[in-house]
Amino acid sequence: QVQLVESGGGLVQPGGSLRLSCVASGSIFSIMSMGWYRQAPGKQRDLVAHITGGGSTNYADSVKGRFVISRDNAKNTVYLQMNSLKPEDTAVYYCNRVVGSSPLRPFYTWGQGTLVTVSS
Repeated sequence: QVQLVESGGGLVQPGGSLRLSCVASGSIFSIMSMGWYRQAPGKQRDLVAHITGGGSTNYADSVKGRFVISRDNAKNTVYLQMNSLKPEDTAVYYCNRVVGSSPLRPFYTWGQGTLVTVSS
């Protein structure tokens, strides 16, 4: 079973930046499509960005132009660079392998996530 460990969250002021990291165990990381999800209090967990094994990326409209997803296959790590943060970005952020299409689905058991709070 692959384990997912997210880190990098914290408290940031509106307009600030954070970079999240997710390390995934396992030997097939380089061919996995990976996604970042977030779940705000009282809301469902939504996919905000994903990246294929080949490096193609896609973003939810709510984060397009502000967030950048990337990966380092040598480190089994996927990143989410978050810029121009807004209070509505406040959520617990999770990563997971994504499979299927329309919609993409998470594949592994969720990790603990990392909390991002955007507030002045």
